[in-house]
Amino acid sequence: MSTTPAPDALRYQSGLGNQFSSEALPGGLPAGQNSPQRHALGLYAEQFSGTAFTVPRAEARRTWLYRIKPSAAHPKFQRLDRQITGMEQGPINPNRLRWNAFDIPADSTDLLEGLTALVSTSAADQADGVSVYVYTANRSMERAFFNADGEWLIVPQQGRLRLITELGLLDIQPLEIAVIPRGLKFSVQLLDGPARGYICENHGCALRLPELGPIGSNGLANPRDFQAPVAHFDASAQPTVLVQKFLGELWETRLEHTPFDVVAWHGNNVPYKYDLRLFNTIGTISYDHPDPSIFTVLTSPGTTLGQANVDFVIFPPRWMVAENTFRPPWFHRNLMNEFMGLIDGAYDAKAEGFMPGGASLHNCMSAHGPDNATAERAIAAELKPHKLEQTMAFMFETGKVLRPSTHALECPQLQGDYDACWDGLARIFKTFDTDSHR
Repeated sequence: MSTTPAPDALRYQSGLGNQFSSEALPGGLPAGQNSPQRHALGLYAEQFSGTAFTVPRAEARRTWLYRIKPSAAHPKFQRLDRQITGMEQGPINPNRLRWNAFDIPADSTDLLEGLTALVSTSAADQADGVSVYVYTANRSMERAFFNADGEWLIVPQQGRLRLITELGLLDIQPLEIAVIPRGLKFSVQLLDGPARGYICENHGCALRLPELGPIGSNGLANPRDFQAPVAHFDASAQPTVLVQKFLGELWETRLEHTPFDVVAWHGNNVPYKYDLRLFNTIGTISYDHPDPSIFTVLTSPGTTLGQANVDFVIFPPRWMVAENTFRPPWFHRNLMNEFMGLIDGAYDAKAEGFMPGGASLHNCMSAHGPDNATAERAIAAELKPHKLEQTMAFMFETGKVLRPSTHALECPQLQGDYDACWDGLARIFKTFDTDSHR
């Protein structure tokens, strides 16, 4: 697979949910209509729909593409012998789980080959919920890919990626994220050699910004900081292998052309990126630790009002100033189900054992919170203003139970002693002198 060289500094369009338009050649976008009888540049019009045609206008996701060859020009797909590691759900397991970082493979491995399924809310034919993967790769993809099962939220932990998509190019690095709409064709180039990270596959409603409620009209992730690509096309007739993920399985066909031949496009069903360092973090300036929902970057609404199909939550650098307060995240049991990862630094609720590239799982009503060492330090701390720096943890939080895959429960990265981090929590209960309080 080949593509035309990318500029050293990619250009982007600003905003989230916008009706964008972009053309790489003048005349690429038809004026006044979507599907002219004969396009001025001899391009085919193709609609890329991410929602049903009849959903409310605010929910509709669609983009018109103007391309050299239509996507319909392909032979039959054949099932690949090599499938994604870990797609089989494991036995029911209510325990708290944590994994070490997954190693970069020694053999030549692209992102699809290095994909490992860790947890999912249900089987691969689910219509909603999420699946969570880790990826490890040391080679750029020499094929194209699209996912019919859901949109991908990509969270790099090591190594920069160039995402070559039908609508243009996106470069992302650790501390940035990208979202690829369901069904959009793309390929991944590694810009720094080995790469590792996390992927949340969202099978439900498209991700969007959370409502701000009493926060008001500003704060958290600002729409203007999201970036969409500009049109960028390859006019070559280079044969390309195209892989699709369909109901959890990988299928392959061979195109007689590149799928990255979109000369112009307009719409709102687009890939985008966001720099997590731009998040406007909000927290207490009086007492008590706020609910972690205050750190939500993106959300996919669920069927129960206020209970997300999935929230993407981050724990970025921030000031801690709360008075007379246990400042780490409090001990809690939660209706929601929490998958956590660490991009950089240390997480303020764990003194050890949770490293960049690692992951943890705390399912519905699973009691968890800061480990013993963190709790002791927080109780004894002098409460002066303190800034948490050089840290970035995140959470995929969903209203459905996340079941680990068989592979996730058997792999060497699974920590067998995770529960031990709460051993030795001191009994600090104090009783009154009963004689003096009768």
